[in-house]
Amino acid sequence: MSVITVENPATGETIGTVPILDAAAVSTLGQRARAAQPAWAELGFARRAAVMRRAQRWMLDHAERVIATVTDETGKTYEDAQLTDHGYVVQSLGFWARHAEAYLAEEHAHYWGNPAVVGRRLVLRYVPVGVVGVIGPWNFPLVNGFGDCIPALMAGNSVILKPSDVTPLSSLLMAEMFEACGLPDGVFQVATGDGSTGAALVGEVDCVMFTGSTRTGRIVARAAAEALTPCHLELGGNDPMIVCADADIEKAATAAAYYSMNNAGQVCISVERVYVEAPVYEEFVARVTEKVARLRQGPPAGPGSVDVGAIIFPPQLETIDRHVRDAVRKGARVLVGGRVRPTGAGQFYEPTVLVDVDHTMETMREETFGPVLPIMRVADVEEAVALANDSSYGLQASVFTRDTPRGEAIARRLEAGAVCVNTAQLNYFALNLPMGGWKASGLSTRHGAAGIRKYCRVQSLMVSGFGLRREVFMFPYSRRVTALLGRLSRAYYGRRLR
Repeated sequence: MSVITVENPATGETIGTVPILDAAAVSTLGQRARAAQPAWAELGFARRAAVMRRAQRWMLDHAERVIATVTDETGKTYEDAQLTDHGYVVQSLGFWARHAEAYLAEEHAHYWGNPAVVGRRLVLRYVPVGVVGVIGPWNFPLVNGFGDCIPALMAGNSVILKPSDVTPLSSLLMAEMFEACGLPDGVFQVATGDGSTGAALVGEVDCVMFTGSTRTGRIVARAAAEALTPCHLELGGNDPMIVCADADIEKAATAAAYYSMNNAGQVCISVERVYVEAPVYEEFVARVTEKVARLRQGPPAGPGSVDVGAIIFPPQLETIDRHVRDAVRKGARVLVGGRVRPTGAGQFYEPTVLVDVDHTMETMREETFGPVLPIMRVADVEEAVALANDSSYGLQASVFTRDTPRGEAIARRLEAGAVCVNTAQLNYFALNLPMGGWKASGLSTRHGAAGIRKYCRVQSLMVSGFGLRREVFMFPYSRRVTALLGRLSRAYYGRRLR
């Protein structure tokens, strides 16, 4: 069997190997998952939640091992792994254990007045789809890969997780965790491999959740459509920040520096372009430049050692560098950084600030996905909103102003699935708030009620026999029944039309 060599992108060291599962191996996983799912669903919410809470305790007890695994295979900082990958999973396990049952409770529809439904009980129920396939990305192997498995499991499905071939080790650690916490065999499995493994998985499951690039997302969507398999996608972004003239400039500059550079800019909802009103542009640029210039970059060596980690996926380094060179060629100026770090064995791009940018440049139109922050001067908020919306993406945006109601009004005009006022990215930790993209940034959402209902089929029930002595809406019609229906219809709809 062929294998994948996993390397630490911050050091270049080999840290492990995993097998590439072929279509036959994936089919075997699918059969095991399908056999295990009915009993898992039959356990009910309380007993499934008990497994999740044991897993939550395991995550806390093994925090350093989890963080070390993530940092080794991603090259991200200790704090990035601690706050996001580890912290998100701990929160998510508890959240879905507590709220899944309420989100998926049977609903009784109210009688709305049509005579045809008098005396009948109307019920809406959520039924697990069966086997869910999750295809995860390399930038947050636990957040956007394993994190999507938790609500699918709590809904009563079995799950097969296909992690990125760049960062598969933390997903295998989660399989170890679930085994230790008593999850039945076959309910959660990890399919390591490359693109062919993911393609095979789409054909084996009843629902697909994919996080990754828009280009690959279209490929997954086409394959799922061919099989009529429900498909949920969280794709790319080129997320704008608007800084109003009345903003707290120190707060806005700190947010811009942090939310563009955390995880070396490899965040789907990273700040990737900033529009600043002219009166505060110079001050904002000066403060951001000062903050970014102070950032420490290099291989992580524990808490507090560095601020910006490695570029995880080798080809991404080329994309980042191409975008910066394109911007400079078209007139942008580099105030900080602007190049691949020339020394060391790891994959690093220097934290970079660009000014004199415009929408002819790739970094303002496409997802750079690296530690690059282009800042553009605008005349006013109207221009900022128009430029922010001038994008094929619509994942997230942010607005900074001291006038909070005005900030919310601006937010409502932005074409993005999530918008933050006077912060950014933190909405992702509000697990009761749906998170999904508009336009080319995806289909469907994660989190909230929709984030677990998407892993279910919906069944409606109409149950007769409550107060009806006879069924009148059946053949053969009598003149009396026809006349009665006419009077009922005229009385009901005539009243509604008045």
